[in-house]
Amino acid sequence: MSTAIIDASARIETGAAIGRNVSIGPYCTVGPHVTVGDDCRLIAHVNLTGHTSIGPRTVIHPFASLGSPPQSVHYRGGPTKLVVGADCDIRENVSMNTGTEDGGGLTQVGDGCFFMVGSHVGHDCHVGNKVVFANNTVLGGHCGIGDNIVFGGGVAVRQFVRIGQGAMIVGLSGIRADIIPFGMAQGPLAYLVGLNVVGMRRRGLSKAEIHRVRAAYRAIFFGDGEFRARLDRVEADYGADALVAKIIAFIRAGKRPLTMAIKRGEADEDS
Repeated sequence: MSTAIIDASARIETGAAIGRNVSIGPYCTVGPHVTVGDDCRLIAHVNLTGHTSIGPRTVIHPFASLGSPPQSVHYRGGPTKLVVGADCDIRENVSMNTGTEDGGGLTQVGDGCFFMVGSHVGHDCHVGNKVVFANNTVLGGHCGIGDNIVFGGGVAVRQFVRIGQGAMIVGLSGIRADIIPFGMAQGPLAYLVGLNVVGMRRRGLSKAEIHRVRAAYRAIFFGDGEFRARLDRVEADYGADALVAKIIAFIRAGKRPLTMAIKRGEADEDS
């Protein structure tokens, strides 16, 4: 059976569970309630603490700190958790907090995510699979982040915001309201500026699929009548399309109305 390679300067507390073929470099610290999956690499100066689980093959770079207590005045010191998935790449100075008792007690990150330098996942956030956080992107608490989302550098997301799968958030944007699946948002107080057509193409969607989503998007946000009536009409006309159905379901699942301001046509170029 293969064993972990642990530098002599690292500190692994009794109770920590270290998987097979794990490499733990100089000056790393691993707390007693931490689980590190098989084939993980902690490069150096990594701090893993709290009730934290790291999935297989994840690589964590220097000065990342995962599992520290939530930055919330409502946290009461309970054994809340952080769960990070497999095959993630977590770069320098990334921080992730455990959950809070009142927020479900769990902060969760999916598989295959890429966290660039200085990014932060706040307490009780749920991040999907294959999400890219460029440098210094930060999530407030309780955010829900879908699969295959790309954040540009310096994005700040307000607490309780939901961002649907396949969205693109342009760098230096401040996200204060929910973003629909496949949407593109931009601006210091961000607007929804269209659809992430480039991302849709890269994931192999056909031209016909993209055209249907675009037609539904325009009907929802720029059609005639009140918003609820437009949404009902689009559901009747396009609801059989799986991609459009995801947008409609996302909007209907919101606990509050969509408040994101809309700008016509800035990113919704023809394909």
